Amino acid sequence: MKKLLQLFSLLLIVSLSSPSVEAQFKFSNLFGGKEKTRKNRIFEPTSTVSLGFGSSSYYGDLSPYNRFIQSTVNGVRWNANFNYTRQISPNVGIRFGLTWARISGDDSFMDGVAGFEANFMRNLHFRNDIKELSIVGQYDLVRTERSYVRREQIIPYIFGGIAVFAHDPVARPDSSVYHTTDWVRLQPLNTEGQGLPGYGTPYSLISVSFPVGFGVRYKLNSSWDLGFEMGFRYTLTDYLDDAGGNYASRTDLEKQSPLSRDMGNRTLEVIAANRGIDRTSGFVNYVKDLPSYDPNQDPFAQYAGGVTGFSDVADQRGNPKYKDSYMLTTVKLIYHIPGKIKCPAIR
Repeated sequence: MKKLLQLFSLLLIVSLSSPSVEAQFKFSNLFGGKEKTRKNRIFEPTSTVSLGFGSSSYYGDLSPYNRFIQSTVNGVRWNANFNYTRQISPNVGIRFGLTWARISGDDSFMDGVAGFEANFMRNLHFRNDIKELSIVGQYDLVRTERSYVRREQIIPYIFGGIAVFAHDPVARPDSSVYHTTDWVRLQPLNTEGQGLPGYGTPYSLISVSFPVGFGVRYKLNSSWDLGFEMGFRYTLTDYLDDAGGNYASRTDLEKQSPLSRDMGNRTLEVIAANRGIDRTSGFVNYVKDLPSYDPNQDPFAQYAGGVTGFSDVADQRGNPKYKDSYMLTTVKLIYHIPGKIKCPAIR
């Protein structure tokens, strides 16, 4: 009897483990449901490529964080990007991206803005082209079941990751002195004395940022999506704008070159070199409260030796407390790469 029970148990185990019984016997069937077979529930990893274009905005010493809307609008420029994404689960994708973004900032936008008179007096401006290589994790807030062909019409998502980028800030010199409006590279000019005896080392033109943001994809057809994305990049450099420390001595910069001296301290320029606006009224509005101001003299000439707070090595040219950052908004066209063609099963 014991042997018969053992044999029966063995036959029962073998029977229940066979594919035909496993496919037919499901717990959910006890309640009238028809559960899909496991094969139909397996997600098929897929890949996409995308090309996008949009805007860029910079935040830092020349576009203050606490004037967020003004900084976003005044310095808006452009970006272009290419991405490859591997969707590894119904919700998660890994994305590799290449981005070229132009950012800019200009102190002249602070003319007449209460509380930012010192920014206007500083009179710096810059432009910077950023070349970025990124890897981010992308989390879809709506699942894609099994195949990308069956994806939902609208899929919102969030993302976060890391990027390495190259940059090189440039600015225009005073055309009344140098008779040109061509852009010149700022880092080699050591505008804050970097690299000169007694000063720090030059800042690097390679840095790291941390992209975070959100987006949404809209299904156009089985193979194409239209996407919109907004991403913020917090960087590990304070020199996207070439300003992050104190003024250097004019004498020390002059030993480097007259151009280094003049690009390091632009307080006394009558015309804002980038936008071409006259600075006289804003300049007078600032210095008229100084004890040394004489309204009967040329305002710029009487301060030829430098304006208090903008000429000494103890004076702050940029705020090292906060790193620079930039924001990208992009509209992109997304293509789903077809998976492998599967042959039908032989019956």
